Amino acid sequence: MKRFLCFLALCWACVGAALAQVPTDPLSWLGRISSAAHRLNYTGTFTYQSGKHVETSRITHMVDAGGEYEKLEALDGSPREVVRNNDEVQCFLPEQKLLIVDQFGARRSFPARLPQSPSALAEHYRIRKGDVARIAGMESQQIILEPKDDLRFGHHLWADMASGLLLRARLVGEKGDSIEQFVFTEVQIGAPIDRDKLKPRFTSSPDWKVVNARGSDVKIEDIGWVFRNSIPGFRQVVSVARQVRKDRGDAYHVVFSDGLAAISVFIEHESGKGTVQSGLSTSGSFNIFRRVVAEHRITVLGEVPAQALVRIADGIEQRRR
Repeated sequence: MKRFLCFLALCWACVGAALAQVPTDPLSWLGRISSAAHRLNYTGTFTYQSGKHVETSRITHMVDAGGEYEKLEALDGSPREVVRNNDEVQCFLPEQKLLIVDQFGARRSFPARLPQSPSALAEHYRIRKGDVARIAGMESQQIILEPKDDLRFGHHLWADMASGLLLRARLVGEKGDSIEQFVFTEVQIGAPIDRDKLKPRFTSSPDWKVVNARGSDVKIEDIGWVFRNSIPGFRQVVSVARQVRKDRGDAYHVVFSDGLAAISVFIEHESGKGTVQSGLSTSGSFNIFRRVVAEHRITVLGEVPAQALVRIADGIEQRRR
């Protein structure tokens, strides 16, 4: 009996030490979630759902002295594989015999959904703790981010109590409806990972097309366009030029983000051969707004309410020379 009581006391001491490391305020939880996604080794399977569309992927993430390495594999539908080595991203599409080389962009992928410094989110979101739930066999703490305006959506996050890794993320619409959701069905956290598991299964051969989508950095004030309307909390995080077609000149891609939501703006010369359908549309969880300005096609898209896109698009003008 004495040994049993000692064992029980030891168990409670371990539980108490673990609970002492768990933050109590929601903002500290956001910092823990952000750190865990980049600093931990993990591998697991998660599902993505938007409307009736559901797909399953497997992610393997490793960190060592050289940086971050990650592989994302689509487990259903057309074969796809994304391999990241720090900031370089390679997307393999074997059915099309296509390899796209890009750089790690502003749009954050699950489970790395939060910026490295999430404290600024409190200016535009009300942040509070929700319930404790069991996800993928682990106890998780829910953190709720409610927008303070109608220019962004809400976010519900569930993080592993032990490690802080994000286990589930839900994007919530203006009426409380679910727009999209990521959730781990199984995950292993903290175990050593064999580097071979991060190598791509596909190899580009001479008959593959290789597309360099990285573009070249440009200053927003030098591209000949003016963005007169801004959205509180959104700042420019990407501004690049890419040559889409030799006969059309450079196309510009500008991204604005508040740390959670991102709005992409594409500006390209309109050939005049087709009619651009101006106005609003949707594609999955994305709202899209198109218009034509000075013989250029303007496309603004993002996982934000439509009024945010219209506000940005209405303020895009070509600078007078």
